[in-house]
Amino acid sequence: MPRSAPVPSAPLHPGAWWLWSLSLGIAATRTTNPLLLALLLVVSAYVVATCRRATPWSHSYAAFLKLGLAVLLVRLLFTIVLGSPVPGSHVLVTLPELPLPDWAQGIRLGGRVTTESLVFALYDGLRLATLLVCVGAANALANPHRLLKSLPGALYELGVAVVVALTFAPHLVADVQRLRAARRLRGRPDTGLRGLLQVGLPVLEGALERSVALAAAMDARGYGRTAEVPPAVRRTTTALTLGGLLGVCAGTYGLLTAEGGTYGVPVLLTGLAAALAGLRLGGRRTPRTRYRPDRWTARSLLVAASGAAVAAVMLLAGATDPGALHPGVVPLVAPALPLRPAVAVLLGLLPAFLAPAPKEPSP
Repeated sequence: MPRSAPVPSAPLHPGAWWLWSLSLGIAATRTTNPLLLALLLVVSAYVVATCRRATPWSHSYAAFLKLGLAVLLVRLLFTIVLGSPVPGSHVLVTLPELPLPDWAQGIRLGGRVTTESLVFALYDGLRLATLLVCVGAANALANPHRLLKSLPGALYELGVAVVVALTFAPHLVADVQRLRAARRLRGRPDTGLRGLLQVGLPVLEGALERSVALAAAMDARGYGRTAEVPPAVRRTTTALTLGGLLGVCAGTYGLLTAEGGTYGVPVLLTGLAAALAGLRLGGRRTPRTRYRPDRWTARSLLVAASGAAVAAVMLLAGATDPGALHPGVVPLVAPALPLRPAVAVLLGLLPAFLAPAPKEPSP
């Protein structure tokens, strides 16, 4: 008797993937150490390669890698052309400097390019590139349609707009790959300006057709219909939601700056509580039912907790040993790999063992 094929495990909650990815992004914003940033990139790449499924949006990770590389190159180019406020004594090259008027003081075009300024720009650009790649990991792993189903009713309209925007990028990448492959099979160029124009127009046409079809489907399903809610409840919901979001912004700013470390956590928690209460009340305006709703299983909680642990340890390390997370540039020193943050970053590999992508059955 042939053995039956193993039942594939249920996919994780999409919110778990986003919490894991955003936590890695928060960890990336707390350091400019290139070794830690490279470790975060390796962790996200390994998890994506292990856990992503064969879906149209799973191929968007490569596009975010290219976007991060472009951001890094642009940051270095701006430092070379416009200069940097970082002083330095190791001059690499001296470019012709253009004189500027008095009102443009602090800005220069050309001049000396030092090693210290380039290294500072490299660290700063690598941090932003790592943040973008972490967001790309969430796009490649989380199902945007299931994410929309998991949003509360008060955020339904906003969730539709965000999910449509997030879905556009993976479909755009898939359309570009399909059209380039078709042009190569026909012996036509798919690179350069001519290839870009001949590929870009069909991609734009397909995006417009997809938008029209989506609008028609949403209209046929009664999108935008709301229930009657008393004015007092509506005003209370607005006040709680807006006040909670302002509190979240103020608390997040406090966490990201050294001056606001004392009030950041209390304000953030208060804002989250007010925003959740407002969303709870606002959900009465849009009564919705869910077919087979996603559940927060133990695996989903562990995946989200692994990312939160990485962010928490990085925040703690930034408060106790900031020099290890921000290597010096003036004077220029070689970055060292701090042990505790590096081990914490490796905790981000837990989803690769908890939620690997199912193997395709052999023929």
